[in-house]
Amino acid sequence: MTWTSALKQTARSGLSVERAKLTPLIAVRGAAGVALVVGGCLWLGSPVLAVSAAFGAFSAAIATFQRSWRPRPLLALAVAGGLSVSTFLGYLAASHTVLFVLLLGAWTLLAGLCWAVGPVSGLIGTQTVAVMLVTVTLPTSVLGALEHAALIAAGGCVQAALILLFPIRRWGRQRDALADALAAEADYARRLRHDPVAPFDPQPLMDARLASRVTPRQARRRPAQLHGPRTLAEQVRPALASLADPVVGAPLEGPERDRARELLGAAATVLDAVAAAIRHARPVRLPADALQALEVPESGDMLTGPARRSAARLLSLLADAVEAAEEPVEPAGSVSDGDRPHLLRPAVHRQVPVVLRAVRRELRWSSFVLRHALRVAAVAAAGYLIGTALPFGHGYWAPLASVMIMRPDFAQTYQRGIARFIGTLFGVAVGGGVIALFHPGQYVDAGLAIVCAFLMYLLLRTGVAVTSACVAAYVVFLLGIAGAGWEQTVQERVVLTLLGGLLATLSYALFPAWETSRLRERLAEWLEAGGRYAVAVLEIYARPAERRPRRVREALLDLRAARVAWVKSGERAGQEPVRHRGLSQGATQAAETALNAMGRVTMLMEAHLPGPDAEPSPGADAFAAELGPAVAHAARAVREGGDLDWSGPHRWLAVWDAETEGQGVALRAAGLLVDALDDLAQALNRTGR
Repeated sequence: MTWTSALKQTARSGLSVERAKLTPLIAVRGAAGVALVVGGCLWLGSPVLAVSAAFGAFSAAIATFQRSWRPRPLLALAVAGGLSVSTFLGYLAASHTVLFVLLLGAWTLLAGLCWAVGPVSGLIGTQTVAVMLVTVTLPTSVLGALEHAALIAAGGCVQAALILLFPIRRWGRQRDALADALAAEADYARRLRHDPVAPFDPQPLMDARLASRVTPRQARRRPAQLHGPRTLAEQVRPALASLADPVVGAPLEGPERDRARELLGAAATVLDAVAAAIRHARPVRLPADALQALEVPESGDMLTGPARRSAARLLSLLADAVEAAEEPVEPAGSVSDGDRPHLLRPAVHRQVPVVLRAVRRELRWSSFVLRHALRVAAVAAAGYLIGTALPFGHGYWAPLASVMIMRPDFAQTYQRGIARFIGTLFGVAVGGGVIALFHPGQYVDAGLAIVCAFLMYLLLRTGVAVTSACVAAYVVFLLGIAGAGWEQTVQERVVLTLLGGLLATLSYALFPAWETSRLRERLAEWLEAGGRYAVAVLEIYARPAERRPRRVREALLDLRAARVAWVKSGERAGQEPVRHRGLSQGATQAAETALNAMGRVTMLMEAHLPGPDAEPSPGADAFAAELGPAVAHAARAVREGGDLDWSGPHRWLAVWDAETEGQGVALRAAGLLVDALDDLAQALNRTGR
């Protein structure tokens, strides 16, 4: 993709307005927190403190809207704490330009490294830099700086208190995540009726798992409906796939296939009903035709062999899912933690070593997080110096725009840059026009600022351009409280925002971290994760008495994470103005199809795992012993651009086939696995092209 095409595409994406589900009550609660803080400071007679405190309450509320499974009050307090510390340190150095620039660069570097932990942490770090730039321009002393920092922290405490006092849809995000996972399973069942090897996106299951992590205190208050169905949703997928697969399930044509389609359709209906019950905290409502389809016909079950076992397993799981969703929806406080295991979320202080390890892993030159941190630190320092040197005043708006725009990848940075400038232009025009025409007083300015905050919270999911317009108008009205002239505010905001956007976009062009160059690494990681998953499953067939289902589970989770990382990397690479280095688009698509097939085949083997008293399979043992090293060697070849060789797995598969005379689900699935590996080699090998 050329630079012209990439810029056009990012411009269209940045300026697009998405239709999103609005949450007016949550927006009202966030705006009420801002109103309480601003109104209290104005009542005490300090407009400057009102402006400072408003930034704390405003930013703390923004953090509570982010997609995080941490409790909302905790996010508000975390933001408030970071903002108060950054503000106080900024005040101490604000009188010395050189010292402040050094502090700004170091703090921005640390904030940029927060993206190693996750997008929510990265956003919180960005907000601390933004508030440091804004609040230190308000004149005060060291004691006044402490007062400003305390008020910013108080703003976050107010937002946290409002969340605790006025909870809106308790456990709503967790309910939605679990319901989305069940709905995704239902959609998968419907697609399997027409395509027995239909792909499945595991992202909803991953989100549901993350949402189910709770603290011991939350575990005692979690509704019973949110406990069991997630595990059942995980187990339903292999049962659906093994029933539909024409090799290890029902034949492709005939009465068995018709019965399999009937069961898949009924399963989709049941899963949708359970998802709706969990989402809206109501009893499960099952249609009569679905219940009838799930009953065994009077003439007897038409399914045989592995397909019959898969159908029985599916019916049992569906019954368990309905039963789990029918449990009382009030908090299950009567159930002890010892009776029900939970995915426990580590306490905040226990996360510190995890965070430090995540940041330490990114301290290498090839890391896109480190390159982003260096890039944003240099741009913030340069923007502040340039903005200060210009005759406009309020030069902090240039680095502020840069910091709020910049993200670790090319597409988001350019999308946000264009959208932020257009939105800012519209917001300052509206805000400045209102002030110029009506000359509102302090309290009217405060009211208009609160209205803009409400609109920003309400429309947060619709797009950067819309939210930037609301934020720009909010800043104009907020500075109007402190007596800033509208003409100066509009001119400065537009010119310096444009300067900050240009610095941000130019920095990425000069010091990029292209995702395209990391595609081979991501593909190799996906292959390695798929190999570990296959070996873990095969080892249970080889030694059933020593089965370790936990190892299989961990390998499956690693495979899902590797696949999601590949998909996200491919999406970012597709928007970059660089050529694919060593991987053509056709090779990329073929490799992705092959690895998806590899994971699906392994899942089919997992659906028919033998019991601990089953006979060991020497063929599975020898095949697994050969597959592991072969996958490791192939992953190195993928990284280095070499050819893949699967002669070893082919040889031991032939030996296994001769020993068992082609019988067994594991052997048939292993044949499909080798076919998928051959497809991967055909997609990536250079020899013979």
